[in-house]
Amino acid sequence: MSQAESMLKVVSVNISLHKGTVKQAVEEIRLFGKGVEGDAHSGSWHRMVSLLGTESFEKFEAEAGRRLAYGEFAENITTQGMKLYEMAPFDELHIGDIILEITQIGKKCHGTGCAIYNEVGNCVMPKEGIFARVIRGGIVKAGDGMLYKPKVFKVMLITLSDRASAGEYEDRSGPEIRQHLEAFFSINRWQVNFDCRLIADDPELLDRLLLEAEENGCDMVFTTGGTGIGPRDFTPEVVKKRLSIEIPGIMEAIRMKFGAEKPNALLSRGVAGLMGSTFIYAMPGSVKAVKEYMSEITKTLRHLLFMRAGIDTH
Repeated sequence: MSQAESMLKVVSVNISLHKGTVKQAVEEIRLFGKGVEGDAHSGSWHRMVSLLGTESFEKFEAEAGRRLAYGEFAENITTQGMKLYEMAPFDELHIGDIILEITQIGKKCHGTGCAIYNEVGNCVMPKEGIFARVIRGGIVKAGDGMLYKPKVFKVMLITLSDRASAGEYEDRSGPEIRQHLEAFFSINRWQVNFDCRLIADDPELLDRLLLEAEENGCDMVFTTGGTGIGPRDFTPEVVKKRLSIEIPGIMEAIRMKFGAEKPNALLSRGVAGLMGSTFIYAMPGSVKAVKEYMSEITKTLRHLLFMRAGIDTH
């Protein structure tokens, strides 16, 4: 379910000097480029700062049979106002000028290496805690307001077809791409805005749209059409000129998988790569080919997004 921007409140800030121990509430914490100053979990990794909501505390207290102190689950920041585990990676939390980017929901339980687990035989942090990295630091204290801002991915879809753009028939390939992506983003609880374009087979117009997508900070561009060897098939050449990094394995694997049964699939010149920080996939124009390509592309898309962000999820 998509979330909207909302306000939360910081109810406690907590620090521990050693891993695997409960954190102690303090008056304030300072966030810097590696996490929480003085905290055992700070470092050059994606789980710099841990957060847990009082919403998770309340239901766990019944299981523990006692009141729990903030910091007992080893969270740096205790919040109130929203179920944190319903957020998603790449969403942001703003505390004044401070910006935290969510990098992970939950974690592997330490089992007997965790103080609260040893007492109760369970722990809420692995399921409902979240982790973030510091984008912009500063001082945080109890009582501070916190603005939740969900990440909204920007995707441009470009269908290249002289006949469809002239209204001779309906574009079905572009909507097919969108359908696959809507399912992908929904499963990952990510929001997305689509910019759909239907253009003639015009290399200069395609190049301008690619430049526009990069300049506007699009996360992804998907093109369909123009990957064959006909006189109006130029998409791979235009796309390759814009690539800063090519990712050849994706398209090679797709060609081999479907070409094993249908040799004509080997003739597609589909391309994938990065254009600055924008992923781009150039696919064939038929609806059948789009279904085949998207079924494989979406398998690696989540991992590629984390790789692009420099987040190691292994």
